[in-house]
Amino acid sequence: MDFSTLDLGQEATHAHTSAWVASTLRRQIAEGQLLPGTKLSEQVLAQALGVSRNTLREGFTLLDSELIITRIPNRGVFVASPTAEDVREIYAVRRTVEPAAAAWGSTLDLSTMRDIIETARSAQRNGDVSGMAGANQRFHELLVASTGSSLLGELMGRVLARMRLVFHAMRDAPDFHTHYVQGNAHVLDLLEAGKRLEAAEALRRYLDTAEAELLEHLRAAQEN
Repeated sequence: MDFSTLDLGQEATHAHTSAWVASTLRRQIAEGQLLPGTKLSEQVLAQALGVSRNTLREGFTLLDSELIITRIPNRGVFVASPTAEDVREIYAVRRTVEPAAAAWGSTLDLSTMRDIIETARSAQRNGDVSGMAGANQRFHELLVASTGSSLLGELMGRVLARMRLVFHAMRDAPDFHTHYVQGNAHVLDLLEAGKRLEAAEALRRYLDTAEAELLEHLRAAQEN
């Protein structure tokens, strides 16, 4: 991959630290710019980010602890490829955090959430799988942001980066995302109607279904 094309976003107060490196790469993974199995060249990536190799390695260590990247001895560092256990772990977190946000988040931005749904529907009409996946990510990120918790927001950023890797495993099943465009729209309809506990329960069922579908897809892929 040509790392010079990466969108590094706005320079932050702590730019060019290991935390900034990890945050930048995590965002690129969450946005689908770095795909599972991509080799992360130290020399090229350090130059693209404008950091030393030591700082880059420290950033890698943070991402390795989050299971977003994989270090393979004598081969290098790679963007991780998801396993069934990764899917179970991701959905255990999502089932705990997201329904609670739907039920009790204090700053729901329903207008922006509706805009995201319309973006997802437009992507669906155009057969844009990546666009649907990206809108899905933004919807759930915004839902968790309604809690007002920076810690939960940071956790969700990590979860969504791992989730995007899982979505790439479904690239040969383009209809997968279509179900969840409608699922998100249903959850939002309930939130707009003030039926927050019903929205939370609908979201929990939706997450159960998505997890089961992903696990079945991974199982079938391993058998083929």
